[in-house]
Amino acid sequence: MSDTDGTRGTMTGATGDGPRPDRGTKHTGSTRAPGSGAAENGSARGYAPGRTLPLAVEIVRQFKRRRTLVMFGLLLALPWILVIAFKVGAGSGQPTTTLRISDLATEGGLNFAAFALSVSASFLLVVAVALFCGDTVASEASWSSLRYLLAAPIPRDRLLRQKLVVAMGYSAAAVICLPVMALLAGTLAFGWNDVRVPGTGETIAALDVLPRFGVVIGYALVSQFVVAALAFLLSVSTDSPLGAVGGAVGLVIVSNILQAVEALGGLREFLPTFWNTAWLDALAPQPEYDGMLKGVAVSVTYSAILIAFAFRRFRVKDVVS
Repeated sequence: MSDTDGTRGTMTGATGDGPRPDRGTKHTGSTRAPGSGAAENGSARGYAPGRTLPLAVEIVRQFKRRRTLVMFGLLLALPWILVIAFKVGAGSGQPTTTLRISDLATEGGLNFAAFALSVSASFLLVVAVALFCGDTVASEASWSSLRYLLAAPIPRDRLLRQKLVVAMGYSAAAVICLPVMALLAGTLAFGWNDVRVPGTGETIAALDVLPRFGVVIGYALVSQFVVAALAFLLSVSTDSPLGAVGGAVGLVIVSNILQAVEALGGLREFLPTFWNTAWLDALAPQPEYDGMLKGVAVSVTYSAILIAFAFRRFRVKDVVS
């Protein structure tokens, strides 16, 4: 009888029909066995969403792309091209009494840097910012690599945030490097002289203008926020990088056209490009910053709304089809 009971107890423990003896290890439905490679929340052991797609990896990936190298090469070469153009055209016979910013470009390094910024901010810098922010996600979608990034798995908000941070970093570098290189090129070519103000011809000490020029570069960067935000929104909404970049550039073109319609009156002040040239007031003998403050308010407001729409759109985007 005892042998029968012992056999029955062994079979019961093996088949799970009765309570198993305590072997020192608890078996529950919520805890995986040691070495199974999974955590209690169902994710793989060692997986941390905050460690996916490090910024350094994305920075290197974007830097190695041909469009990044070509764009920075163009931005760094443009000031020297302008120097050559002014040197070659020095004997064109233009009157020296005119006080346009182009006619004062050869007065010194700061004058030349201001001229280079004025001729590039309305288009070349717009294209650079739109390229860095509009190509970043749309290119991944067009290459069909976006689905694999999300399958890594990288949380969608984190992927978009990392992409945005890197894109804005390259955009900032693009906006900063051109006037800085222009300042270097202009100083070497035309000397470090006092600044002559367009329009009035007044002279300001170069050391007094240099801190203001830093403010001018910062404002030029902030004024491009709308372009960056719209390009980023279009980048998460389409699989065509060219469409995202072209849409952002098109916004600037349309805004400039509407800005010329005087019948709009005060409504023009809400256009994203209306205050783009307000930085000229910072280089006046008595600097004024009211226009720049209004421009910052308009640019930050538009860009915050557009970036919020970009994140909302990407959370529900179908990246499989």
